[in-house]
Amino acid sequence: MPAGTPVQVDTVRVDTLAVTLSAPGRTDVLRYETVRAPFAGTLSSLRVTDGDRVGDGALLGTIVSRSSEAALEGARAMLASARTAEDSADARRALELARSSAVERELRAPAAGVVLSHSAGPGDRVAEGDEILRLAAAGSSVFVADVTQSKISAVRPGQPVRIEMPAVGRTLDGVVRSLLPAAGGQTYSAPVRIDFRMLPGVPSVGLFGTAEITVDRREGVLSVPETAVLTDDVSGVSRVAVATPDGKARWIDVTPGVRDGGRVEVSGPGLAAGDVVIVSGQVGLPGGAPVVVSP
Repeated sequence: MPAGTPVQVDTVRVDTLAVTLSAPGRTDVLRYETVRAPFAGTLSSLRVTDGDRVGDGALLGTIVSRSSEAALEGARAMLASARTAEDSADARRALELARSSAVERELRAPAAGVVLSHSAGPGDRVAEGDEILRLAAAGSSVFVADVTQSKISAVRPGQPVRIEMPAVGRTLDGVVRSLLPAAGGQTYSAPVRIDFRMLPGVPSVGLFGTAEITVDRREGVLSVPETAVLTDDVSGVSRVAVATPDGKARWIDVTPGVRDGGRVEVSGPGLAAGDVVIVSGQVGLPGGAPVVVSP
């Protein structure tokens, strides 16, 4: 008898497989907080920079009113131009008075969050109401997935999601919160809000990724490893090779279904739970050929 072909095998099992749809998207922030100048003046200090995390009420910087800054500049100029001891004494008193009466306001964070951008730096003059800082409020980071309109009917709030973001280097868990209004009628996709917990130190806005949304589950189906199913490129017929108890290969035509976690749903005449299917070494193997299971 010829030696059998070495093969590796696995078992047909009854399984529950997740039905998922994939959609690209990016991180965004639902709520922004803006720190503005309370009056016209000069930004005398700024203690934070873009990307810094701040607590509610944290000191961000200080601003001096324009009139106070003018008084200080005048007193400094007087001191610089003093020619006598009496002039210097007068200038120092004027400078002391300008400092003690200066209108200075602390800038504090209106909420905990992450600094996204700043529009002014120390020494810059700002007008009343000018934006100085913009914060992303803590807990308001979301992932917005663009789901094609042909699949959007399957998406429901509460469905679990796995988010892959190359910049993060790991998979994040999330949940569908709601369907958002589309930006316009010309798009073929619909935005879906997915809530998830952003990792510390990761930017809140503009990270691209892919969301795998679990929209259904197939329970009680037969499944095999994906490597067990071979599909003919010409005919489109899919088959699996079963290793029979007498050590031979038997091919069975199957219909593939849901794929999940490296396994695929299959159905076909004569295929049953517990059957041993070949997952490696079956390419080009004729039906009835002897096989030897490798450890």
